[in-house]
Amino acid sequence: MTQFTPVEIALSVILLTSLFIQLIYYWILFSRLAFLRKQPPATTEQPPVSVVIAARNEYHHLKKNLPAILEQKYPYFEVVVVNHASDDETADYLKELQNSYPQLKIVTIERDLNFFHGKKFPLSIGIKSATHEILLLTDADCKPASPYWISRMASNYNDRTEVMLGYGPYNKEKGFLNRLIRYDTFLVALQYLSFALAGKPYMGVGRNLSYRKSLFLKNKGFIAHYLVASGDDDLFINEVAQKENTRVELSSEAFVYSEPKHTFGEWLRQKRRHLSTGKKYKLKFKFLLGMFSLSLGIYYLSAIILLAVTTSPILLYVVLGSVLLRLISKIIIHKKVLKRLKEKQLLLFSLLWEPVHLLLMLVVGFIGLFTKTTQWK
Repeated sequence: MTQFTPVEIALSVILLTSLFIQLIYYWILFSRLAFLRKQPPATTEQPPVSVVIAARNEYHHLKKNLPAILEQKYPYFEVVVVNHASDDETADYLKELQNSYPQLKIVTIERDLNFFHGKKFPLSIGIKSATHEILLLTDADCKPASPYWISRMASNYNDRTEVMLGYGPYNKEKGFLNRLIRYDTFLVALQYLSFALAGKPYMGVGRNLSYRKSLFLKNKGFIAHYLVASGDDDLFINEVAQKENTRVELSSEAFVYSEPKHTFGEWLRQKRRHLSTGKKYKLKFKFLLGMFSLSLGIYYLSAIILLAVTTSPILLYVVLGSVLLRLISKIIIHKKVLKRLKEKQLLLFSLLWEPVHLLLMLVVGFIGLFTKTTQWK
């Protein structure tokens, strides 16, 4: 009879426990997104919509993307652009554009006032200036995938809906960095969309997000986290979203594409800013999100150590079997979700670079504990 050392037994228990936790996330949580059936619209009505964009020195992005928003095929909408103390050609371009598009409303902030950090002040001004109850938020560097973006997002509103979560992918380009950015975006979406479908919404992305103006005003906007530079999207949604008032829109016509960063340093600074808001999440979401990353890290670590210390063929088969089981689960779920989100050439990348990405996020998150970002542009 094979005898195992206490170290081998302990490592095996840790390995199988972390594997079990990972499988729960994949088959109980992420499978909701992977195998989601097409959802019918919540309403056939077309409520008026206010699209809100905060822009600072975004002339080139506005020139490239704003017409696609102004030319949406939707009967009742306005586009509120907040020109936040820009010193480029933004003001002149917006005035010129307004001559052709009467639905464009320009709100100008002449000076950079520090009532809020980051984008929250100009965004709050834009929201308060909006005419309609349904708000649809995006950024100046974002472009809807189709002329039916507003229509798809607005179709989810009924009497109970107050929050609408959309998907905001990045443009596909050549190079390793682009795949890393798109893979990271996919992982974030896999989690927040799956949690929302499970009745536990905790965040959205400001590139493609919608909620009611009355909800914003009732919760006093961003006042609960105004000292945090980021969080105009995820911290606000973490505060107000509930199972009963939140829906998701996954039609590819409702996607909003953004331009990715083109240097590793720029992306790391952006990622550090995004990760800095996690410590402000509700405790249950800190636990649930942390448990997924922690169990993944422990799984890899225990597998590596067990392979290094054991000479038992049985334990070698246990490690290899666990790797195979998790790999099959990951391939099935990732392939389905990647197809749903129209993300191409990322499946192999997700299999090979997961440990590197995990380590990178741990380092970026750790650095973020000791740094503070106060500007958004």
